[in-house]
Amino acid sequence: MDIELYLMPVHGMGKRLFFMLMLLASQPSWSQQDPQFTQYMFNNFYFNPAFAGTEGVMKITAIHRAQWMGYSPTYGDGGAPTTELISMNMPMPMLKGGVGGYFVYDNLGAITNMELQASYAYYVPVRNGRLSLGIRAGMISQEVDFSKFRAIDPNDPLLGRKGSESQFRPDLAFGALYRKEKFYLGAGINHLTQPSFDFGLSQQNKLKPHLYVTGSYFYDMNFDLRFQFVGFVKSDLVKTSFDLGVLAYLRNTMWGGLSFRQSDAISLLLGYSFLEDKSLSLGYSLDYVVNDQEAKEATSHEFMLSYTIPVSTSRKKVIRTPRFRY
Repeated sequence: MDIELYLMPVHGMGKRLFFMLMLLASQPSWSQQDPQFTQYMFNNFYFNPAFAGTEGVMKITAIHRAQWMGYSPTYGDGGAPTTELISMNMPMPMLKGGVGGYFVYDNLGAITNMELQASYAYYVPVRNGRLSLGIRAGMISQEVDFSKFRAIDPNDPLLGRKGSESQFRPDLAFGALYRKEKFYLGAGINHLTQPSFDFGLSQQNKLKPHLYVTGSYFYDMNFDLRFQFVGFVKSDLVKTSFDLGVLAYLRNTMWGGLSFRQSDAISLLLGYSFLEDKSLSLGYSLDYVVNDQEAKEATSHEFMLSYTIPVSTSRKKVIRTPRFRY
């Protein structure tokens, strides 16, 4: 997540809104307020609840992202942003769809955002593909550690708070996905309840709805080599940004590719699948910042670990006979 600091003159109400300015500092230049992931093509479920269970397996994913490695603040003990995600989703034939959930811990120095969300997707057969409609509901919280702020006016009572304070708000998202054997296109929109956090101030830090559009196309070069072309569009309905990338898979065991994030970074992606059934996968991405390097460190790192478990989507019919009992 790219961080941009918003400043205003400190006089009158200005000094009392200093904390709100720091809250707003968690927003990057195009106003994104959600965590950013380079390996989004392996984490579509986070951006769109309609992806729940669509891979036909139970999938457990863990991601750790370390932004701007080596960054040191000019004041205090804050550091570069870090994000952790744990998610699980699986098909649920008895519900004619899929279910899942995730937990996110997003640390931005003095501010920590956490999410605990659950999703359900309903599948509708459409010609040679399938339409999935998803809904997600849960809680999102924001915690502020006031001890990490620099007080411009040390006598301001609002700036004299000690320790940490947290606020919890409900959150809601919807999504849709059309999927075929070698192609998918989906769109999800979150923060429909527009959760807001004020911490006793007259101004509020409100989370805007964000629209995410993901698409992918697979091309089989031969039996051993497969290419995946991916695209990702992010918008807060005011400004829009996009990612584009291509990955090559060798024998469904290892992969590598390149991705470009508009006005931000070029990324290298690598991965390998372990075990005989390729159920355990390890992914890594390296971002090299190409924009505003003077305000950031040049590289960001992301690690992904996923494990898949086959899920039966059909029931076997049991036939009982007088001779054998089951």
